[in-house]
Amino acid sequence: MTYFAGIDIGSTAIKTVLINAGGEIVGIHVTDSGSLFHKNAKEALRVLLEKSGVDRAQLKYLIATGYGRKLFKEADDSISEITANAIGAHETGKAYGGVRTIINIGGQDSKAIQIDDSGNVSNFVMNDKCAAGTGRFLDVAARNLDLDLEDLGDIHFTGSGAPLSINSTCTVFAESEIIGLLANGHGKAEIVAGIHYSIAKRTVRLAKRVGIEDRVYMDGGPALNKGLVAAIQDELQRELVVPQYPQTTTAYGAAVLARSEFLAEQQEGH
Repeated sequence: MTYFAGIDIGSTAIKTVLINAGGEIVGIHVTDSGSLFHKNAKEALRVLLEKSGVDRAQLKYLIATGYGRKLFKEADDSISEITANAIGAHETGKAYGGVRTIINIGGQDSKAIQIDDSGNVSNFVMNDKCAAGTGRFLDVAARNLDLDLEDLGDIHFTGSGAPLSINSTCTVFAESEIIGLLANGHGKAEIVAGIHYSIAKRTVRLAKRVGIEDRVYMDGGPALNKGLVAAIQDELQRELVVPQYPQTTTAYGAAVLARSEFLAEQQEGH
């Protein structure tokens, strides 16, 4: 059997996806990036292959993407995360009737991408100037509220009052706002909902800059947060397509491309 892999070396997590010759996903592994990107990426790939029962020799083509892609010399090729994200969302989106707009919220940045019917990028915008609309902001907020990051999504729905306004566009000032709201006796649920709506407003503004098509696909780790998804849907006034494994869309796109590249090379060789 032949296999192909994509590795997305992000600022906060390393995502790896393994697919077979038929293009089906046979393995997924997600781990923290830590400070030793290269060492941790090599280990992530080793664990993925081991979990999937695949020998390294059976892995015919590997493409790296993401923040640390240039550091991973073991890859056969590397591509930008915008391209890989577009390919992954296009392939995954087929099951939902196709997607044209992608919202990606990562650890350190957020992106809005518009793709054509073939999955090619036709437009994209990125917010990497400030962490206030990213996964990092959610980490900081959870810590200030003395909550687990994984619990934010559920807590969003437990408030009895309206979501509280978080107006600061900078994480440091937003942190002060959150502490101030707590000191004034406001409930955690209303603060959490306010944080989600603050990110949602920012994200939708970003998406409007690329143009919002019918079906909007959301990926990245924060897409696992049901409260944030609900807030973005409310702001968009439409449902989002959220895949089963939103963190791995970009790594999956890199794996799909790895398979295509390998097959193209095989055909050229004949």
